[in-house]
Amino acid sequence: MTSGECRLCLIFLHDQVHHSTFDTDSPMSQEPTDSAFRIPHSAFDHSAFGQRLRNWAAEHPRPLPWKDEPDPYRIWLSEILLQQTRVAQGLPYYERFVAAYPTVAALAAAPEAEVLKLWEGLGYYTRAKNLHAAAKKVVAAYDGVFPASYDALLALPGVGAYTAAAIASFAFNLPHAVLDGNVFRVLARIWGYVEPIDRPEARVWFAQKAHELLDPEHPGAHNQAIMDFGATWCTPRNPKCGTCPMAEGCAALQNDLVDALPRKSPKAARRRRIFLYAVIRQDARVYMRERMDKDIWQNLWEFPAVEVDKVPPTNAEIARLVVDHFFSEREQKSVKIDTMTGPLKQVLTHQEVHGFFVQMTQNDPDWRPDPTRNWHAAEQLTLKKIFAKPRLIDRFLTENPVYLTLF
Repeated sequence: MTSGECRLCLIFLHDQVHHSTFDTDSPMSQEPTDSAFRIPHSAFDHSAFGQRLRNWAAEHPRPLPWKDEPDPYRIWLSEILLQQTRVAQGLPYYERFVAAYPTVAALAAAPEAEVLKLWEGLGYYTRAKNLHAAAKKVVAAYDGVFPASYDALLALPGVGAYTAAAIASFAFNLPHAVLDGNVFRVLARIWGYVEPIDRPEARVWFAQKAHELLDPEHPGAHNQAIMDFGATWCTPRNPKCGTCPMAEGCAALQNDLVDALPRKSPKAARRRRIFLYAVIRQDARVYMRERMDKDIWQNLWEFPAVEVDKVPPTNAEIARLVVDHFFSEREQKSVKIDTMTGPLKQVLTHQEVHGFFVQMTQNDPDWRPDPTRNWHAAEQLTLKKIFAKPRLIDRFLTENPVYLTLF
């Protein structure tokens, strides 16, 4: 039997045991037993895990500007910026935000458009809006001082259980265990948790296990150590099992399941969307609009667009559809199609957006868009420096710089 077949057999056999020993319809008060989700192994006890984790952290420091930071504002800022973001990507944003807004009061007082522009490139713009809203709440409700309780932190916009636990432990030394992707991976592998970690019963098990392992005297140091261990040692691919201090007690390693754990439920197919953009030049002007609907990219700027279900079969038909949509028959006489770009793709969590860009010139100097369209232009600067935009639009502008004039 190959190692891959062995892994599948272990998971299959465990699934049979699980489904016969744990009733998913039972009340939440009946917590799952520890063995109902796990494969057998000879893991060391909790105190041994904690000691080895502390020893590892002492030998492998990971300096970052927000570590050992006493200011709760900067701790909170780093945690929000690093949600669904790699440290290498988030670090320059942290430095820019600290430079632009050295205090929570400064961030709260900033215009939202300015905050969104500084956030540009990180994606998930709801996080930026929540960042701004939370700063305003801290100033209004707590006189600019971050609350020193888990529940109060959890009530801030954009702060979930993980972020509240991180801030509570790092800033206030409160005994709350963090659960991020790194911690899930470490615990799933060492304790042999083979069920999908995104199920409700899994959240119960991992929260309990993380709390049991937490060092109540030094919760912040423990949380940082286990996250660093997952980020740099027990990594998703090519983990350093050969030099791992947890190797002798790791269920995944003992059962050849390191690459298989942790498991997640199958993802639903992403919704595919197609936007046909009109890049309308007129003298030195190019027109933009702000997305106002409660949809993706709310309050970000894009070119006027037509959304379609299917891509027209030829570039000529794409251009004709866009021109017919935005110009009357009379206005079309002064429109010249310049070039086509696309498709460009941006993948979001639940959607996949394909953009086609029809670049055109409106040669009538007196033409103006219908005011109800709420289109805008800007002054002789590259568009990249003006508005916060989706990554799809930013990519187009990187490859096709355009210039604007305010009128």
